[in-house]
Amino acid sequence: MHSESGTLLFGSTLALAFWTVLIAELVGDKSIYTLSSLALRFRAVVVFFSLALAAAGKMVAAVLFASVVFRFHSHWIAVLSAAAFFISAALIWYEEPAATPARLPANPGWQRAALACFASLFLAEWCDPGQISAAALALRTHSLLPVWLGGTLALITKGSLAMTLGVKLRDRLPQGLLRPLASISCCLLGFVTLGKLFVK
Repeated sequence: MHSESGTLLFGSTLALAFWTVLIAELVGDKSIYTLSSLALRFRAVVVFFSLALAAAGKMVAAVLFASVVFRFHSHWIAVLSAAAFFISAALIWYEEPAATPARLPANPGWQRAALACFASLFLAEWCDPGQISAAALALRTHSLLPVWLGGTLALITKGSLAMTLGVKLRDRLPQGLLRPLASISCCLLGFVTLGKLFVK
């Protein structure tokens, strides 16, 4: 019975992390253009594996930050987690449209291509709504592995969509619906987190 409840908690946390990070990343994300440009220039398998490594690395940073904050008093963890959700909601709502990335150099060998792809994806967009939401969710649930896995899968899913649909992805997404939905989702998680302070 304990194993079943643990599996259910893991699955629900993973799904919540996937939803929260994915919807946050789909709104106003500049890496969509970068990925589309990389996919047009380099082999898809090189871009995909670079994307997977960059996504895993960024989510590791998010959950490691949360694990450091765990050392503080639980009251402040809840406050910080709620604040992170509200900050993420504000960033999503007021995100400026992404600019078209600069032209990339001529097509090199696969090693240089992989390095260029990884650097372009890993070094850009730090402390964006997706990462902040993942850190806040890890703080709220104290479950690092499912948040890391769900967040990584969300980034890979978004990246795969960008690679497949190309630069037209932004035009095909209902931004008028996604932006408020993502902001509301983060705000709800923030209020739920704050609510736990008053229930105790």
